[in-house]
This record gives sequence, structure tokens and C-alpha cells, in this order.
Amino acid sequence: MQITRQADYAIRAVRYLSTLEPEKRVATREIADKQEIPASFLAKIISQLTQDGILDTSRGAKGGVFLAKKPEEISLLEVVEAIDRKILLNVCVANSGKCSMEDDCPMKPIWCDAQNALVDILRSTTFDQFAN
Repeated sequence: MQITRQADYAIRAVRYLSTLEPEKRVATREIADKQEIPASFLAKIISQLTQDGILDTSRGAKGGVFLAKKPEEISLLEVVEAIDRKILLNVCVANSGKCSMEDDCPMKPIWCDAQNALVDILRSTTFDQFAN
């Protein structure tokens, strides 16, 4: 399993914003430049993160992009799932009946345990941990 480039960029953008003063607004161009993200690609990412309540935007002379919540309230899992949706290591982890081997498969419990461990780590890692 590998997160998408878009999710990686989303993490970079949220991490950058989490290092700024609370409610500080910055231009998309600044985030793109500082985090080496193509500006046109970042605009789509910011839109998705805004729809999911992670970021907020305002227009005008004092406008820009800013965190919609405190960094300690935003987890890595939330950002990754805002972009890539639910993380799944294997189809059998979330969907019973999708695999003909499911009833007899010794791997399913391992996939489920690995899935749960990954989700727990991402859920417990918040952006305040990167602010300093």
C-alpha cells in the first residue's frame, strides 16, 4: 500500500500550515513554493481538504488558506482519508464476501491486524507533533 502523491502533498500542506501562527492565512502560492508542490495540483488538494473541514479559505486582501481546526485536532489519518478515502491493505479487510478464499484464509487476520495497526498510528499522530 502506498499513499498517493496527492495525499503526500496534502500532508505537506497541512504540516506547513500547522507550523504557522494560529489562524494565519497564507496564499496557495506560498504553500506551493515552500513545500515544492505544483500550484495547480495544490488548488485541487486545498479544495478537497476544505470540503472535509480540515482547511478553510478566505478571499480578499487579508485572505488565504488556514487550518480550520487546531493542529492537535487534525490527524494524519484524517488528511490521508480526505484525499485517498478509506485505507485498505486488502479487499477482504473491509468487504466480507469479496474473496472466495475468505472462509479458509490464514492471511485475513494478519491483513486485519496490520490494517488496524496502521490506522491506529495514523489516527494517533496529529499535526501539533510537527509544529516545532
